[in-house]
Amino acid sequence: MKTLIEPFKIKMVEAVRQTTEKERGKILKDVHYNIFMVEAEHILIDFLTDSGTGAMSDRQWGAVMIGDESYAGSRSFFKFEKAVRDIMGFKHIIPTHQGRAAERILFSMLAKKGQAIPNNTHFDTTRANVEYNEAEALDFVIPEGQIPEKIHPFKGNMDLAKLAEFLKKNHQKVPIGMTTITNNSGGGQPVSMENIRQTAKLYKKYNIPFFIDACRFAENAYFIKLREKGYGDKSIPEIALEMFSHADGCTMSAKKDGLVNMGGFIALNDDRLAMQARNLLILTEGFPSYGGLSGRDLEALAVGLREVLGEDYLKYRLRTAEYMGEKLIEAGVSIIRPTGGHAVYIDAKHFYPHIPSSQYPGQTLVCELYKKGGIRAVEIGSVMFARKQKGSKQEKPAVMELVRLAFPRRVYTQSHFDYAIEVIIETFKQRKKARGFEIVWEPPFLRHFTAHFKPVSG
Repeated sequence: MKTLIEPFKIKMVEAVRQTTEKERGKILKDVHYNIFMVEAEHILIDFLTDSGTGAMSDRQWGAVMIGDESYAGSRSFFKFEKAVRDIMGFKHIIPTHQGRAAERILFSMLAKKGQAIPNNTHFDTTRANVEYNEAEALDFVIPEGQIPEKIHPFKGNMDLAKLAEFLKKNHQKVPIGMTTITNNSGGGQPVSMENIRQTAKLYKKYNIPFFIDACRFAENAYFIKLREKGYGDKSIPEIALEMFSHADGCTMSAKKDGLVNMGGFIALNDDRLAMQARNLLILTEGFPSYGGLSGRDLEALAVGLREVLGEDYLKYRLRTAEYMGEKLIEAGVSIIRPTGGHAVYIDAKHFYPHIPSSQYPGQTLVCELYKKGGIRAVEIGSVMFARKQKGSKQEKPAVMELVRLAFPRRVYTQSHFDYAIEVIIETFKQRKKARGFEIVWEPPFLRHFTAHFKPVSG
C-alpha cells in the first residue's frame, strides 16, 4: 500500500491545550522571546527536541514495574549492561542520568587547556563540555554537509583530508577523536560505514582513542542499510555492531535512540579509563551500577535499546521526516536535503533573507512558528553556535542558520504533522513582515537555553 501507517496502536492519550495567537504573543514577550522558557501546557505541538520526549512502549512500562532498586548490583543494571554489550560490543558499560553527564565525565578525564578534539560536528552540550575544560572543539564535516540544498547520501561524513592534515601537524595535542552519528548540528545527517572505518584508521595511526557520540545510532545504521553498497541485506543489529567495532568507546544520550525519558551511558574498552570514569561517576552521579538512574529506568532502557533496532519502526521514523520535507519543498521552503532521521531542518537564511545573521533569523522563525500555530522548535544557528571574536565585540556567525523541528518518538500522528506543515507554509507566506532579534542578556555557556531577547526596532 502507498500509505505507511504508524507501527503502533495508541493505548493512552494526553490532552493538549489550544491557545490563541494573541495569547501566544503575550507569552513570548513575558519569557523574553526564549521558547525554552514557555511552559509546556502552552505548547500545542512540541518539536523542541526528540531527547527524552518520546512515548515508551507497553513492554517498557511493563519492565518499569520489575525494576530492582538495589543500591549496588541490581539485576536491572545487568539487563541494561547486557543490552548495550550485545548491541555495541564494548567491555565496560557505565550508566549516567543523561548524555551530557557522560560527556562531562569523559572530557574531565581527557580534555585539558591547549588540547583539541576533532569531530564531524560537535553538538551544543558536547562542545560546551569540551570548552568548559578549556580545550578546543573542532568540526571537520565534509563541505556538502554545510550546504543545505546539496544532495549527498552521507552529509554527516568526516572530511578525511582535513582530519588527516590536522592530525599530521597537531596529533600531540589531540587526547581523543570523535564522530557524531547521526550528525545532529548538520541536519541529522548520517555517516557512512566506510567513513567511520577510515576515521578510525586516522585516529589509530596516532594512537588517539576514537569515541562515537551514539545518540542516534539506530537511525544511522538504517541509513547505511538503505544507502551504502554491501549493506542492503544486513540486519540493523549487524550494522550497529560493525559501526561500534571501529571505536574505542562511545557516549550516548539514551533519551534519543534508547526510547526512554531519561538515561545515558559511557561505553569503553580501556580498563584504566573505565576505573577512572567509575570513580568520577560515584562523585556526582551515583554508584557504578545505577549511575544516577533508578532500576526502573535501567529496565526500560534495556528494552528500548532493542526495540529501536526494529526496521518497521525505523522505516516509519525516517519516512515521517521525508514526508514533511517533501511538503515544505513543494511550497518553496528551503530545508536541509535530504532529510535526516529525527527532524526537519529549515534554512532560516533562505526563509528570511532580509534578516542578517547578527539579528538571528532562526530565532525569528522559532518565535513566529509559536505565535502562528503554537509549535515549538529550536534555533540551531548563531544563537547556539556563534562565537565572540578575540579583541572584538563582534560575533563570528554560525555557518548555517537553521531551525530544527525534532520529532518525539511515537508521539504524534500524521494529522499533527499536516497541521505543522500548514503552519510553516502560512508563516513562509508572511515572511516579509518578520523582524530580527537582539540578545539583551546571556549566560557564559549554552546561552540559547536561558538568553533574553528583544525584537529589533524599526
